[in-house]
Amino acid sequence: MNHRILFDYYEDDEIDEAVIALQQRPRIFYERVNYLELYDNHDFISRFRTSKETFRTLLRLIEADISPPSQRNRAILAPCKLYMMLRYLATGSFLLTVADFTGVSESSACRYIHQVCRAIARHRSKYIYFPKNAVDMRKVVSGFYNCSRFPRVVGAVDCTHIKIQSPGGDNAETFRNRKGYFSINTQCICNPWLKIMDIVARWPGSCHDQIIFDNSLIKSKFETGILEGYLLGDGGYEVKPYLMTHLLNPTTRSQQLYNESQIRTRNVIERCFGVLKRRFPVLSKGITTSLINTQAIIVSCAIIHNICIDLHDELPNDILQEGYDIENIAEANLPNLIGVTRGRQERDRLIRDHFSNLE
Repeated sequence: MNHRILFDYYEDDEIDEAVIALQQRPRIFYERVNYLELYDNHDFISRFRTSKETFRTLLRLIEADISPPSQRNRAILAPCKLYMMLRYLATGSFLLTVADFTGVSESSACRYIHQVCRAIARHRSKYIYFPKNAVDMRKVVSGFYNCSRFPRVVGAVDCTHIKIQSPGGDNAETFRNRKGYFSINTQCICNPWLKIMDIVARWPGSCHDQIIFDNSLIKSKFETGILEGYLLGDGGYEVKPYLMTHLLNPTTRSQQLYNESQIRTRNVIERCFGVLKRRFPVLSKGITTSLINTQAIIVSCAIIHNICIDLHDELPNDILQEGYDIENIAEANLPNLIGVTRGRQERDRLIRDHFSNLE
């Protein structure tokens, strides 16, 4: 194509500059490193927040979904895509920084981080679930009982705010939480070993924890008897026959024992949030993607967290086993909600039949 035909009314110098601007930028090929070979397991965990074994497990899980159709033209292979996704979760940094670390362009990093997160999130039902048989359920109940002698507990429930950028649009302010920043209020239920058994990551930050629980599938399973036992929640939830909260003003010794046991046992969900956010700092620093991609990132973090626990991953040095998420201790002085009579009766029965015997 003769570019000069397009610039009949310009001087020669101006034409030359315009022609240069029209020319395609030459492709730059960066070095791509195999970090499995470069680092030992300790250094690998420091940079990617997972062990090499967990990395290989994830790669086997999604390799067929993220591999390019061919290796021509320096195609980005599945391991490289997984490197950049884990690096993004581990740092919460700019995509350009992640791209430089893995030897790809910024646009490729953006595209493949989301591709990998969605591929992992599609396996949610395989890694995030309540026990499916009586034997596994008894192990969970026993694990909770060993925490502080609270009987029949099958899970600890709470919500945590995942910081996001403003989603824009007419409804953007619904995502602003009580602390003043935009977030997704994410509900999780965990077992005694900090594994996440249920996650709901779709409600804006202004929604109260009780509203999220009332509209969750897990509540209907308890209401219909599909699941039995107790969930433990904080003062942000109304007491139910299957959801035990602490007493605001305990008077008797048995009530005090109930409160101590409930709070200590429920603390596992705070520790779970603490470990999850420290393992993947992107969840606390803030996710700067669209809402659909943000939800996939949150769910994929929960899945990888569970895989790390299954494989007994060594925790990164900056994570404390006994840490908990201070920001998510909910208010205990909420007004009494309607329809808690049966829950209070069940709580009183539990205090009378079980905790009075521990005095």
